[in-house]
Amino acid sequence: MNDLRTAPAIVVMGVAGCGKTAVGEALAKALGADFIEGDRLHPPQNVARMARGEPLTDALREGWLDAIGEHIATSVAGGRKAVAACSALKRGYRDRLSRFRPGIVFLYLKIDRETAWRRVADRKGHFMPASLVDSQFATLEEPAADERAVTVDGTRSVAGILKEITG
Repeated sequence: MNDLRTAPAIVVMGVAGCGKTAVGEALAKALGADFIEGDRLHPPQNVARMARGEPLTDALREGWLDAIGEHIATSVAGGRKAVAACSALKRGYRDRLSRFRPGIVFLYLKIDRETAWRRVADRKGHFMPASLVDSQFATLEEPAADERAVTVDGTRSVAGILKEITG
């Protein structure tokens, strides 16, 4: 877990409903870091597409990933640590983000399909429908051993996850 404490930036990643925003906000607060909410950086056409129950393509994610990467790079260049919430479902997406700031560590909130579906179905006011949970799992490439990533159980409480990763 030392990588998380010393990393210039952390991307809290995983499928919809895994707790990226809740964990990311709490982690940013604990570390005195800037919090970057990836969902707010989606262009309107991506939000509309997902709201209709249509998954994003790799091409549609490129500009969104770049916006997140630019926010991370700006925070770090300004002397601040950054914590971003971003699904980062594929290795290629994580590699793209890492090009903006070497040393990014990915915190993967691993969760089962049933829990993710329930959490997404229970959310109020979010554009992502539960019908897209299966497509998230179909797209997911869990971080490999050679990636700068830490995997934790995303079904745990935010406090439990923070305690585990910050010691």
